[in-house]
Amino acid sequence: MAELNTVARPYTKAAFEYARDKGSLDQWSTMLSTAALVVKDSAMAQVLNNPALTSGQKAEVLISVCEEQMDDAGKNFAFLLAENQRLALLPEISLQFEQLKAAQEKSVDVDLTTAFALDDAQQQKLAQALSTKLGREVKLTSQVDKSILGGVVIRSDDLVIDGSVRARLAKLAEAMNS
Repeated sequence: MAELNTVARPYTKAAFEYARDKGSLDQWSTMLSTAALVVKDSAMAQVLNNPALTSGQKAEVLISVCEEQMDDAGKNFAFLLAENQRLALLPEISLQFEQLKAAQEKSVDVDLTTAFALDDAQQQKLAQALSTKLGREVKLTSQVDKSILGGVVIRSDDLVIDGSVRARLAKLAEAMNS
């Protein structure tokens, strides 16, 4: 997995810098996510892994499927990836692009897990508190998991705040057993 990150990073950086300079981050985000979904498809993967096709033909197949979403620069990017035999990196490139875009826009996606559903006012209050703590605009996605018993679990990239009753009980049990 780390190898994919490393190999995809220069392509992501180049695409991001180009999109940022052209003011088309949203368009590139759409292009890359669409191309990533197409590449992940099992039928398309077979076509793209076919050794009988040239790199140009592989790029043309991908572009023909994504043509409505791709501009000329996106098509050139697809040809570059195909030429370097890197089309399979598109899902990783898309993921890294979204992370760079979120950092540029000073926003962060936060997954919130609660034992019981929160109303809109509670979600807004929590999002506002997290926004202040993280120094970014928070896009909150919430889900209910009754197994945490109570409290909340907050996940954002590599940050996890586990304020669940289940986690507190586990810590208590560990302290009692040691």
